[in-house]
Amino acid sequence: MDFTKKPLALINEWRQGNGKVVHLTMYGLPMAEVQGALNVCKDLLIVIGGEKVPFEYYKSADFNVSIGSQPHSEVAALAIFLDRLTARSWEGATFKNAKLSITPSSRGKTVKQLE
Repeated sequence: MDFTKKPLALINEWRQGNGKVVHLTMYGLPMAEVQGALNVCKDLLIVIGGEKVPFEYYKSADFNVSIGSQPHSEVAALAIFLDRLTARSWEGATFKNAKLSITPSSRGKTVKQLE
């Protein structure tokens, strides 16, 4: 994840490298309608706007995708998008060079320091 002062330039550069651009917006097509097309894309740049996103972003995106058609948090939209896109493959994953391990619990927390 990066912040850039020239996002449209980044989008254009990404597309020149044959990447696809996904713009998450509540005005886009429902995720269920475009998920099949997204699943075959190798390099996705995910753009998330806030209020009053300039129209250039809608035009420059390969996919304008909505998670819901009601106002929602951009962070929540990203989380749901990634969960659906990866078919929850992240659940139960172990991470290389992890420093902590969390044991699921209905109450409290169990954190184990790893070497």
